[in-house]
Amino acid sequence: MPDAIAAAAPVVAGTAPGHRPDPSTAHLLSPKWLTARARAASRERGHGLRLAVLGLLGFGFWAFIYVMLFRLLRYFRGVPEIGPLLAGKLLGLVLVGFFSILLLSNVITALSSFFLARDLDLLAAAPVDWLKLYLAKLLETLVHSSWMVVLMAIPMFAAYGVVYAGGPLFPIVVTVTFLPFLLIPTVIGSAVTLLLVNVFPARRTRDILSVIAVLAAGGIVVLFRLIRPERLARPEGFRSLVDFITILRSPTSPLLPSAWVERAVMTWVSGRSDLLPYYLLWSTAAAAFVLGAVLHRWLYATGFSKAQESGERWVRDNQMARVSRRLLRPFGITRRELLLKEVRLFFRDTTQWSQLILLAVLVLVYVFNIKFLPLRGAGMTLFLVNVVPFLNLVLAGFVLASVAARFIFPGVSLEGRTFWLLRSSPMSMRELLWSKFWVGTVPLLVLALAIVGVTDYLLQVTAFMMAVSVFSITFMTLAIAGLAMGFGTLFPQFETENAAQIPTSFGGLLFMMTSIALIGAVIVLEARPVYSYVSAQAFGTETHPIEMVIGFGAATLLCCVATLVPLGIARRKLEI
Repeated sequence: MPDAIAAAAPVVAGTAPGHRPDPSTAHLLSPKWLTARARAASRERGHGLRLAVLGLLGFGFWAFIYVMLFRLLRYFRGVPEIGPLLAGKLLGLVLVGFFSILLLSNVITALSSFFLARDLDLLAAAPVDWLKLYLAKLLETLVHSSWMVVLMAIPMFAAYGVVYAGGPLFPIVVTVTFLPFLLIPTVIGSAVTLLLVNVFPARRTRDILSVIAVLAAGGIVVLFRLIRPERLARPEGFRSLVDFITILRSPTSPLLPSAWVERAVMTWVSGRSDLLPYYLLWSTAAAAFVLGAVLHRWLYATGFSKAQESGERWVRDNQMARVSRRLLRPFGITRRELLLKEVRLFFRDTTQWSQLILLAVLVLVYVFNIKFLPLRGAGMTLFLVNVVPFLNLVLAGFVLASVAARFIFPGVSLEGRTFWLLRSSPMSMRELLWSKFWVGTVPLLVLALAIVGVTDYLLQVTAFMMAVSVFSITFMTLAIAGLAMGFGTLFPQFETENAAQIPTSFGGLLFMMTSIALIGAVIVLEARPVYSYVSAQAFGTETHPIEMVIGFGAATLLCCVATLVPLGIARRKLEI
């Protein structure tokens, strides 16, 4: 009977009849490669323009990082004795940040790669060797979680190689040290995810990991801020030069792979040979891979079985819901229920509301930095004292644009495949856009006023500058929210499985570019009348009310157009 079954079984390409197929790791990864290649070669409308815009922006990003680091490192190289120490300390701090980002990214990515990917139903039932499956999914996790760090590291290492004359073998040295640096957090993140999935259901584990990752990221940002690395540029803040040099010579994190990469790179560019960091990197990576593979062999089958389960959900009408309905009753039944739907969807998705924790941490760090700006003392002119609060509007605008890209831009896309239900209902698309716009705009406006109010209070600005800041940030917030809703509707991503991927699309890129242009235009229109008024008040010269009216009137008109026109285009787009 087994012979009959074996004879009737189809013959797999590349295997002899009667032999069990044993696909290689490359064969397991080939569908991913073919999909990526087909997507890159697609003839979709506007594909070439998107590639050109992304390539131009990527080149500009690389050029910006390279030029900034090149000038900074060249300055360090000109400082005798402590210049190389400063360059090494800078590299160590950046690599510590990279390692932290890689750990967090791998923990999240491994959950999808090892337990929630669509191809796992086929691979788990196929005659695939467990080690080859582990290696394939580990490589997939490494690529998805590390590509951004690699892109940021290329111009950084290029600047070090050029300034310190690393030579033609410097790229090989960087590659040999950076590969295990990427592999170690990938193995650790995959192992942590495997342990968590064996304790919690995978659907619930995604929520837990999201909160843990955001809390950890916030802790890292706060810790980095409390270290205050800018003190390295001010030796006079230390008790003696010996203390300063001692801190520079000590490794940033001697037990982390980041310190080993720093030591390998800096010893190479200084003309010395040290094989210890290479040994530490590759031996640690090999040991981590072996331990991760053993853990995978031991726990993966049980974890994958639990990954098919789902976390429990309770739906109940609590006191908060009844109070919300009572407060929103003047808006009518349709708008009230749409507003409540948007709020429920937001707090139902842990990956959405958990971002508020990181947002709060970043805002606190931003305010902390403003508090320690040296705006008093010798050398601070009237122009500098007033230009800093004005530039604070630019930074606050960038923060608001980033928040809008994360929370308002994906609004329409998050409807997903159920969007046809809204289209087929008798409800107008204007009501849907209205609810999504105001649910995102009101919290954004509260955040904007809080940032500007607190920072201007810390900067001790005049009443005039406070009024200008509040006026400008209010209209800029409305305009940014309108642009986010408009571009999010014109470039929807209904098929996405992760809301965090939506702002990184082509439409999100266009939105950020337009928002930056809007912020710059508003600042330019208001700069001249504000400077004229401040100068007149300081030196007793005559003010020009007409110039004030024209400048602020043009800025207000621009913000109104940027708010209403995208919303009108979005409404027509949804009604087609």
